[in-house]
Amino acid sequence: MFQKWSRRINLSASSTLGDVWERHILDSAQLWPLAPEATGWLDLGSGGGFPGLILGFLLLERQDGFIDLVESNRKKAGFLQAAIGEFGLPAKVHARRIDDVQTLVNQPDAVTARALAPLPALLAATAPWLSQGAKGLFHKGRDYRLEVQESVNEWSFDLVEHPSRVDPQGVVLEITKLAARG
Repeated sequence: MFQKWSRRINLSASSTLGDVWERHILDSAQLWPLAPEATGWLDLGSGGGFPGLILGFLLLERQDGFIDLVESNRKKAGFLQAAIGEFGLPAKVHARRIDDVQTLVNQPDAVTARALAPLPALLAATAPWLSQGAKGLFHKGRDYRLEVQESVNEWSFDLVEHPSRVDPQGVVLEITKLAARG
């Protein structure tokens, strides 16, 4: 389903289509054990459904929880909605910008984003949820330390760096206790 839709609406770079399992599915699934207690999830910039749809499958298997997917691109949101319907996932798509969904979703336990924005912008976008106790789980590449340094002037937070199980140069940043400085 992903590859069929991706050819039509560019869900992912064509160079990654041959390696969907490791590049996208396993990369997404590695978030699950980092928030095993989470029943409410929020995935921002859901795009091709990674990690949002994968987490939806895991929630379905556990039969406990729900995930909200936020994607402003209407074609990609259409794909997400089709996948949710086809597989009966416990999820809802919000075809809106991140700033427009704060009042539409319940307070999540965990917020995810993959390839969405540099960390300073990501923290600003997720502050309404992370400052209220949600855990942020963000995929980052080899330059993540620079992004963290750029963030500490505006934000205070607790940080745990989890080495990526898929990308030897990548990490998953686990951010909690987010608060604006000054």
